[in-house]
Amino acid sequence: MMRTLDCAASTALPPGLPLAASAGTRPLRILLLATGLRLGGAERQVMALAQRYAELGHAVRVVSLTDGVEVAPGAGVELASLAMRKTPWSFAAALWRLRRLVRAWRPDVVHSHMIHANLLARALASVGGMPLPICTAHSYREGGAASMLAYRLSDRWSRLTTHVGAEGRDRMVALRAAPADRIVVVPNGIDTMRFQPDPAARRAARQALGLADGERLVMHVGRLVAEKAQARLIDAFALACPGDGMRLLIAGGGPLRDALQRRIDAAGLRERALLLGPRGDIPALLNAADLFVLSSDIEGMPLVIGEALACGCPVVSTDAAGVAAIAGAHARIVPRGDTAALAAAIAQMLPAGRGDEAAQAARHRHVATTLGLDGIAGQWLALYRQYALGAGEAGVEPA
Repeated sequence: MMRTLDCAASTALPPGLPLAASAGTRPLRILLLATGLRLGGAERQVMALAQRYAELGHAVRVVSLTDGVEVAPGAGVELASLAMRKTPWSFAAALWRLRRLVRAWRPDVVHSHMIHANLLARALASVGGMPLPICTAHSYREGGAASMLAYRLSDRWSRLTTHVGAEGRDRMVALRAAPADRIVVVPNGIDTMRFQPDPAARRAARQALGLADGERLVMHVGRLVAEKAQARLIDAFALACPGDGMRLLIAGGGPLRDALQRRIDAAGLRERALLLGPRGDIPALLNAADLFVLSSDIEGMPLVIGEALACGCPVVSTDAAGVAAIAGAHARIVPRGDTAALAAAIAQMLPAGRGDEAAQAARHRHVATTLGLDGIAGQWLALYRQYALGAGEAGVEPA
């Protein structure tokens, strides 16, 4: 039976890890280890959790394996980098730096995110350098056969593995990357105070973007990488919106920027489609939009779908992993890889725009009641306390 943690249910743990929410409420020392802090959904989730923990009075340190910060920490969150490169020596050096940091800071719990951070944390735990970590996978395809083997062989050096989506969790079980009774689903949380319908922000953002009254805006936010399939979005927009009065904006950076710009030029969209680059004003952009479109082939749990809905924006998306679980009945979902279907959905939904205040409020309410950041953070904290207070220390021991 799949074990799932979500906002609407009590925390479900594998056998041997009883919930002890009443065991105490002392502040925790929480170390969040991430592969990187670029502007992606997983990275933004790590920082959102860190900020919420700090606001609740916990001591929080975020450690990135790599340099470069596009998701800045807020007040009360310490930040460090291991400056890791793609070499074996660099991995060993990062392991040593992390060991020194952990021994000096003495966290109650280590929570790693994304495959490289997960494997580094397990490697350090295997030599007794830190507490056994909780490891979170964020992508449906967390890696190939070698990555799945690495997860399998290192499972004994983690307290628990979690995945942000049910499809991704089931895939890891099927590939024997984790035993079924030691991997659960914990969805990402969305700050619905930051992401909410905001008419004033909509007016200001549309004015700053140079949008005319009545002009319809299709919005996309995501890293410019192959799995996001933004080239297909550009082609679908060209089919669905051949005339003036409709714009496409894509926020995000990545290695495919030049290729996507050539695609825009070839489609004759230079005046109506724009690559914005990385942005720090995503809530304002989502409020400015009349339709959000996700074109991805691969996801784990596409946080931006929930953020768009929380801002009251209607959504068209491919059926990538995690989309249906987030959106429920609040998005138009089409098959991956089908440009014509994506174009048809855009053409059908864009003219209606955002709808009235009631429609926007319903989208926001759906996200707030299923994926609110407070509820997700509270579940993580309850889970952490099993280890910080010792209740979980005898639950799962290395084999």
